[in-house]
Amino acid sequence: MKITPITLFTYDRPDHVRKTVEALLQNQQVEAHDLIIYSDAARTPEKQAAVEQVRTYLLTIKGFHSVTIHLRPHNFGLAKSIIEGVTQVLSEYESVIVLEDDMITSPYFLSYMNEALDRFEHDERVISVHGYCYPVNQPLPEAFFLRGADCWGWATWRRGWALFNPNGQNLLDELERKNLRESFDYNNAYAYSNMLKEQINGKNDSWAIRWHASAFLANKLTLYPGRSLVHNIGSDSSGTHCGDDVSHDVQLSSTHINLSAVEVVPSAIGWTAFEHFFRKNQATFASKLSDSLKKILTKVIA
Repeated sequence: MKITPITLFTYDRPDHVRKTVEALLQNQQVEAHDLIIYSDAARTPEKQAAVEQVRTYLLTIKGFHSVTIHLRPHNFGLAKSIIEGVTQVLSEYESVIVLEDDMITSPYFLSYMNEALDRFEHDERVISVHGYCYPVNQPLPEAFFLRGADCWGWATWRRGWALFNPNGQNLLDELERKNLRESFDYNNAYAYSNMLKEQINGKNDSWAIRWHASAFLANKLTLYPGRSLVHNIGSDSSGTHCGDDVSHDVQLSSTHINLSAVEVVPSAIGWTAFEHFFRKNQATFASKLSDSLKKILTKVIA
């Protein structure tokens, strides 16, 4: 089995990146992996001290086959850093495993990634492998495929990343031209197309929505585990793009994901479970917003 390099993107959270690396080091065969790190520079003077703390810690990392650190000379921002970083790594390697500095992995994460990358390396139907799975209520298959791509602990091949289109307007136009917006939005359960509109209008700088749309339009599939191998600890108000939210918290899988029986077809079970999860969260958010507005109105009236 081929061993794929891990690419880690960091910014200004020393505690988070330490936890991310320490979790990776609990994986079997971690010592066979090259670790390639991109450290973004501070966007403002107030961030400088935290960035320096991160960079000081990065110099201490051991336990991998090799550690390569790219220190950005100026602030790229997450989207540019990931797009250029993944592109650079895939100019040298055939595949890549991608993590950000707030992702805690199961001890079975790397074995799953490497096995899946090896198994589907030449299957043109498959664009990527994902490590996170939403905490849905419905039972899921051991592993399953869905149309599109995802961004919390993922991997792809050079051939897959070649399909990435950074032009959000072009992607949105194609979704509308092909009448795919409703299915892209999980039957309007999740506003992916609005995310894409906001990226176009400069209200967000998401590389992930463009990666998902690129894969979706190309009719490509991403592999998901039925039990999550990634837990995102960044939704604690510490990140640049994340607020405080526990709705996506998961228990990491304590066992290996068996890929022997997975079929390379979109999973109706997986799709329905994700749709229900998105719809439930949408209702929960609306309820919280309504409660907040009621409190505000009560104070105003009082």
